[in-house]
Amino acid sequence: MYVKKPFWLKKKTILSKEVLSTKKNLKYLGINTICQSALCPNLSECFSRGNASFLILGNHCTRNCRFCDVKHGKPDEIDINEGKRIALFMEKNRIRYAVITSVTRDDLADGGADHFVRVVKDIREHLHSVVIELLVPDFKGREESIDTVLEADIEVLSHNVETVPRLYPEIRSGANYERTLRLLERAEEKGREGLIVKSGLMVGLGETEEELVGVFRDLASVGVEILTVGQYLRPSRENIEVSRYWSPEQFDEITLKAREAGIEVIVAGPYVRSSYLAEDAFLEVT
Repeated sequence: MYVKKPFWLKKKTILSKEVLSTKKNLKYLGINTICQSALCPNLSECFSRGNASFLILGNHCTRNCRFCDVKHGKPDEIDINEGKRIALFMEKNRIRYAVITSVTRDDLADGGADHFVRVVKDIREHLHSVVIELLVPDFKGREESIDTVLEADIEVLSHNVETVPRLYPEIRSGANYERTLRLLERAEEKGREGLIVKSGLMVGLGETEEELVGVFRDLASVGVEILTVGQYLRPSRENIEVSRYWSPEQFDEITLKAREAGIEVIVAGPYVRSSYLAEDAFLEVT
């Protein structure tokens, strides 16, 4: 059923010279971003500052979640030098906080964990003092892969719960709610001292307020310190329709309920995404 987009969702993509320059530099260096692959509504805002959230392990996902617009199909070859190119882009644009995520690579024995570590190492060799957040897939629950990325020299380990458990079979192809919680809990238990654990979810997929509160409590119980909550916006006709638009006032209520559940830092709002205002949230929790 079609739900009309409300007046408070007005953000548009503005192709300013700064945005076009960032796009040109990313293309020249052969760097993928989740900003472009997932059609993020905040692209203009971030690209105008020369910032981006980097997408590694190619541009084709082995899963086909109904909310996501990242390409699905035959996986790309692993590019062992992409970390070095990301470092060059970060240095040129004076990026001090990097969010690095990936497509899901169920075709790889380790799910791409070793490559995450390689990318972090290559960035660290060029930029010693930057803050690095890894937003990882679930690695099919492989503890060895999770432990591998936890050994990387990072400040934040993020993995998105995305939605409430009831909607997983419909929304998150190949994922499992309990597996997601176990990954986050393992990050809290096995991660290096001071590692911050983060997660994110969307609203507008058919969840109830009671179900959201249950997720907040689950995330708090496994050690999540930062949570992002944003409005699901249908990226194409191929994706699932929006069931409901949450108002800014309702996002304020979400923030209160998440804090009451025990989560320290909440970034919630219609246009919030996993990496949106990531550095601000990090500074707040530290």
